[in-house]
Amino acid sequence: MVKNGPAKKLTIYVDENEKLHGKPVYETILDILAQRKIAGASVFRGVAGYGSHGKLHTAKILELSTTLPVKIEVVDSEEMIKIIMAELTSVVEKGLIEVSDTVVIKCGGGEKS
Repeated sequence: MVKNGPAKKLTIYVDENEKLHGKPVYETILDILAQRKIAGASVFRGVAGYGSHGKLHTAKILELSTTLPVKIEVVDSEEMIKIIMAELTSVVEKGLIEVSDTVVIKCGGGEKS
């Protein structure tokens, strides 16, 4: 579990239609994160975006797009982020991976003792 204080935020951007062995890359990433016992991760589907190719992808009312951007965010200790980096880099062929410093203010579900 990540503790209050300094931490790292890992952000990964991929297209939702990117696949690895027939499975969406974002699902493969989540599997890796869970297997490595990373504190937690969230996946966000964008309504519009473009990457280095410059082609705009949007979610139109009458159009069901499957090429929208997906952002995966993870916050954990620097040590845990370093442990998973090589594996994630090999999974993300097209996309962006970034790591930034962050500070955890509160972590936990508010369970009562």
